[in-house]
Amino acid sequence: MAGLVPAIHVLESLHLAGGYVYILTNRPNAILYVGVTSDLVRRAYELRSGFVDGFTKRYGLKRLVYFEQFDDIQAAIQREHNIKHWSRAWKVRKIVAVNPNWNDLFDTITK
Repeated sequence: MAGLVPAIHVLESLHLAGGYVYILTNRPNAILYVGVTSDLVRRAYELRSGFVDGFTKRYGLKRLVYFEQFDDIQAAIQREHNIKHWSRAWKVRKIVAVNPNWNDLFDTITK
């Protein structure tokens, strides 16, 4: 058991890379998907290109309408969990506050 303590201490002191929480849709006021990633450009590209099977591919969710950046991936993961438990109305208000026209933000993150 003594051998485990240093390993746990090392894991706790590691600084993990930053992260992003994002929301995708297929059109304004339609299906919303909340996700988290450490590389928003890569993840958005994968989802837009259909490389990832699952919910986003099944419903054609390719429009990035909202994202938040975090210095720590754990903070991003916690925020994702929080947002997933919000009502749809709260999520829509969050999107409309920063992106009232529900524009695809992909081009803004690739410049």
